[in-house]
Amino acid sequence: MCGRYAATANPDELVEEFEVEQDRTADPARSILKNPQSPPAGTPDYNLAPSKQAPVVLSRTPRDTEEGYAGEPAPVRQLRLLTWGLVPSWAKDVKIGMRMINARAESVLEKGSFARAAASRRCLVPARGWYEWQKSPVSKDAKGNPRKQPFFMHRADGDIVAFAGLYEFWRDREIADQDDPEAWLTTFTIITTDAEPGLDRIHDRQPLVLERDDWTTWLDPTMSDPAEVGRLLAFSSPGRFEAHPVGTAVSSNRSNGPQLVEPAGIDELDGVVDPMTGEIIGGAHDVATGPETAGGPNPA
Repeated sequence: MCGRYAATANPDELVEEFEVEQDRTADPARSILKNPQSPPAGTPDYNLAPSKQAPVVLSRTPRDTEEGYAGEPAPVRQLRLLTWGLVPSWAKDVKIGMRMINARAESVLEKGSFARAAASRRCLVPARGWYEWQKSPVSKDAKGNPRKQPFFMHRADGDIVAFAGLYEFWRDREIADQDDPEAWLTTFTIITTDAEPGLDRIHDRQPLVLERDDWTTWLDPTMSDPAEVGRLLAFSSPGRFEAHPVGTAVSSNRSNGPQLVEPAGIDELDGVVDPMTGEIIGGAHDVATGPETAGGPNPA
């Protein structure tokens, strides 16, 4: 699953990249963190973890007199700070969000926790790329468990990554004033799909990344045709991504900075499977292997 990613763009860059009409990242927004977010929400974060607030692109129909082509208010594309970990409107406890950081593309239209959001509350989650941890088939850690090697996945063409996501509003009934920003928690989840060939040597799942041509359709809150939503959920275009091993510092959510996405040196690797070739590299295991050894999914 996708449990950590790099969101390195500033709001001004995202406004231009996603043709955002309203930048609302300065709006007061409820956080579930006990301590101030570090780095501050809305600034570049190379190690964005669940429960943090992150920039998310969505379209909402305003409650004003702006007229669209059909005589209805036209949806407005917005950039907002939302908390990672979906909390459905019916939830009694916001802690449920930590179990809902991802939603499977194959079942999102049927699963009760996600179906309503999939019909009309879809969003895009901007990123530079994401991290996954590969379990070594040959090397052990100090506890005797398979050694885990972090990898960073990004677009081979250098373009921005747009994860397909869903968002929800949760109302805190203990706060009487519904206009109080603390009365509402807005959260999101990232949709995942089967990992493409090569990346499946790191993990069997990957985020669903949409292309620019599909952004407008995905964001349109008036588009609720299950067949069209299903088409986008089934989108696949292998070969768009590259992956390289990175240092283990990213495994701590206290680590941050551009150095986290830099390739690890060969001296830092031990029993790592090259996702493109299947070769085991690093340490005493720097030998070529066949697909029966290195291929296939590696759960993390």
